[in-house]
Amino acid sequence: MKYLDRSAPRDWVDNAVRLIDADAQRSADTHLLRYPLPADWPVQLYLKDESTHITGSLKHRLARSLFLYAICNGWVTEGTTVVEASSGSTAVSEAYFAKLLGLDFVAVMPASTSPQKIALIEAQGGRCHFVERPPEMYSEAKRLAAESGGHFMDQFTHAERATDWRGNNNIAESIFQQLALEQHPIPEWIVVGAGTGGTSATIGRYIRYRRHPTRLAVVDPENSAFYGGYETGDAGYETGMPSRIEGIGRPRVEPSFIGQVVDRMIVVPDAASIAATRHASTALGRRVGGSTGTNLWGAFHLVAELLAAGRSGSVVTLLCDGGDRYAGTYFDDAWVESQRLDLTGPSAVLAEFAATGRWTG
Repeated sequence: MKYLDRSAPRDWVDNAVRLIDADAQRSADTHLLRYPLPADWPVQLYLKDESTHITGSLKHRLARSLFLYAICNGWVTEGTTVVEASSGSTAVSEAYFAKLLGLDFVAVMPASTSPQKIALIEAQGGRCHFVERPPEMYSEAKRLAAESGGHFMDQFTHAERATDWRGNNNIAESIFQQLALEQHPIPEWIVVGAGTGGTSATIGRYIRYRRHPTRLAVVDPENSAFYGGYETGDAGYETGMPSRIEGIGRPRVEPSFIGQVVDRMIVVPDAASIAATRHASTALGRRVGGSTGTNLWGAFHLVAELLAAGRSGSVVTLLCDGGDRYAGTYFDDAWVESQRLDLTGPSAVLAEFAATGRWTG
């Protein structure tokens, strides 16, 4: 008889899963906030506030899922160096989980990454490795992982498959549970950005699995590739251009983006995203990030559509992260001017919407 046995003690794996589950057990669910629309409007708007995760963003959910996926696939084990191509919130969250498990973490990012983002990653115990050109991040992350005998987490490939879209406390299940006692518990629309594509894939699949009539809208910022890929059906569509709206705009259609579960895509100019970010920060009494502004521009548009049609209902979108990370960009007039962005027109659209419910954008 011939056989090959590669079994090994699973003590570290068992403990790693326990640590991640224990961390989740200690964490409360994120709030579902009512956005302050006029009380006499028959449409309600809700924000799923992902900024309250311990690492401050929606990416905390993704990082947890990616680590569990990699551990249970046997890719990450004791002593594995974890490498990711990210200069933003995903790297912050993955650094947190690597530290929890006693693993080294390296974030591969452009040399132009802001000192504030670098500091957040390093505060979680991560190390930053820089490349001159953003497209080089992926190949360099693969090289570093191979060189160290580590694992390239590759959020853009694995995001849509790492999360159990049927439930198990994913973000979609949480939204519908939190809406259960509201006037309109089944939303007309859920609005998200694309980013890795994982969140839109999870929500779109869950809607179909639960047979809800809810539709999914994905908002896409200027220079991002997802709208072009959706329009043409080209999964390899690229713009090759960076996005000013961190966390959701991508220069290529990422492998985790599943356009077939998306009902509508909306292109949002960067000036509109930033104007909506500031508008919402004033309305909520706290700063929100730029991707939240992109989400809200699309959500306001859909609320106005429902009002114009004389319909009632609810719309849900995400508050992805807080605005303090962007004090030197989206909330800095000098930075906005340096980008040659004019917020006057979008700000007028938002003021008109808030006053009348009409959308002129």
